[in-house]
Amino acid sequence: MDMPLRTVRNNIVQSIRAFRVPDLQDAAQTLGHHFLYANLANAQTKQDVLDMIGQQFMLPTHVGKNFDALYDSLTDPVHKSGPQQGFIAVLEHVPANTKFDKEAREQLLDIFRDTADYWGDRKIPFRCFYSFL
Repeated sequence: MDMPLRTVRNNIVQSIRAFRVPDLQDAAQTLGHHFLYANLANAQTKQDVLDMIGQQFMLPTHVGKNFDALYDSLTDPVHKSGPQQGFIAVLEHVPANTKFDKEAREQLLDIFRDTADYWGDRKIPFRCFYSFL
């Protein structure tokens, strides 16, 4: 059997490029990883982005407060809930506008890079794929 994502490093945040969302979802299922998906096409602001990620990832409601709360929800409580096999996260259509500018996009991606590092330190794969609107 072909190993899904064998050419993609375990703990990385990268552009979705040649990958399709259904293929990433299939890979997550094959690998026994959690699949986290957020379509941010209707987001305009940082608050919209946080709210949509929280809702679509089914995270606790406090996630919508700030980037630190998002990071906390993606790491420690999940780690404390028991052994994890891995994660594939997709952030599709991250907004690129004046209300969610380059700095905000980099802050968001940094949260996911920090999350990838957190899980990498624990030898658990965390891959995040994103696309801009």
